[in-house]
Amino acid sequence: MKIVSFKICPFVQRVTALLEAKNVPYDIDYIDLSNKPKWFLDVSPNAQVPILITDDNRVLFESDAIVEYIDEVAGAPMLSGDPVTRAQDRAWSYLAAKNYLVQCSSQRSADEPTHEERLAKLKTAFTKIEKRLSEGGTFAHDDQMSAVDIAWLPILHRTDIIKEYSGFDYLENYPSLQKWRAAIMATGIPEKSVPEDFEERFTAFYLPDTTFLGRLTREKNGEACCGDAQCHAEDMACCA
Repeated sequence: MKIVSFKICPFVQRVTALLEAKNVPYDIDYIDLSNKPKWFLDVSPNAQVPILITDDNRVLFESDAIVEYIDEVAGAPMLSGDPVTRAQDRAWSYLAAKNYLVQCSSQRSADEPTHEERLAKLKTAFTKIEKRLSEGGTFAHDDQMSAVDIAWLPILHRTDIIKEYSGFDYLENYPSLQKWRAAIMATGIPEKSVPEDFEERFTAFYLPDTTFLGRLTREKNGEACCGDAQCHAEDMACCA
């Protein structure tokens, strides 16, 4: 199978993280969302990434649909066979996915008041999943990774990078989420699910001097962290 991707899109990372967790081989093509190729527009109904092209050249779109397809056809299912648990896991996964762009918006905030305003929306989701995680276990389901862990992985991965560079921890008041992040990062899946230059592109886009977090990074490291983002703000609306 082939994934068509944009390099720092969290929706894409959710798909590639699932493939990595299941040890499923795949090819990946990266496109420039500000200059989408015609072949992509011809096959992508929403002109968004990710899309998955099956081995028999059928196209799947929308990350929710793609991850359910992968879970059904590749390896042992991560979604439970119990209908209630499966529905609950889908709901917790949806809570993550609908906050991907909330996190992106927060990270791009130009000043502290805007950052705090946008962060408040993210904290609502963090509070809910923190309560869910406080029931115990390394991952969302005890000591085995599940679809819920994969859905939250892009968010947790990004908080880890932001903390490393800027010193700001989105999860400061969420001890269960901090443990969860550490456990997921320790699997190595976050790094495997992104391109080699992901961190460079991510920090260039979210941590230039024009953002609040970028200025925190400069203060922490005693140097400017401007860079060529190699992408455009509107590109993040092209992920789903």
